[in-house]
Amino acid sequence: MTDNIELSVSLDSKKKYKRGRIRDKNQELILNAAREEFVLKGYEGASIQAIADKAGIAKANVHYYFKRKANIYVAVLDEIIDLWNDYFDEIEEDDDPSVVLDKFIRQKVELSYSHPQSSKLFAREMISGAPRLRDYMRNKMRPFVRKKAEVMEQWIAQGKMLPVDPTLLIFLIWSSTQHYADFDIQVLTIMNRAEYEREMIDEIANFLSATILRGVGLTPPVRGSQSVAS
Repeated sequence: MTDNIELSVSLDSKKKYKRGRIRDKNQELILNAAREEFVLKGYEGASIQAIADKAGIAKANVHYYFKRKANIYVAVLDEIIDLWNDYFDEIEEDDDPSVVLDKFIRQKVELSYSHPQSSKLFAREMISGAPRLRDYMRNKMRPFVRKKAEVMEQWIAQGKMLPVDPTLLIFLIWSSTQHYADFDIQVLTIMNRAEYEREMIDEIANFLSATILRGVGLTPPVRGSQSVAS
């Protein structure tokens, strides 16, 4: 069985490593070490031994949780995909698009701050042609986007937002929010910052939400005593 098939099967099945399920300390250590190793060396360059060394546990313990390197790789990618899609997964035509899109944008910005390595790993997989996620993109991500686009088309038909291409809007949100993880060195260097801080993350989220929502004819939700535009 090829890695591509194995990854596709793992992502299509009920996820053993789905976010929110209890993991023990060793499993967390393995996944944290794997993120760093895969980002640094790519899938081909990473090894189970290196992941075990970085995690500070025996290689045999890694195999207890993950039989093959491909299983570790899919667990890491699966986690970030679940996190990205978590809130946006259950949207309906009766929802307020300004509230939905504002929350989705803010969640994506927050994940760029809290899970930058996972985002970089996903970007690396896409840039390389998605050799291990191609089936997932066709069989899972494409239907997911089409389903969300259908809801947005209903919002447009109801006059809740301007007539824009929903798929392109989703692409815009993905790309603009993930930029702050994938190109953090560029952002921080140009802005003369050593690292992201809470105030900076909030400012980024405010800016992206206000800019994107106004571009589709929506008024950004008021947060506390101030609008996100302030």
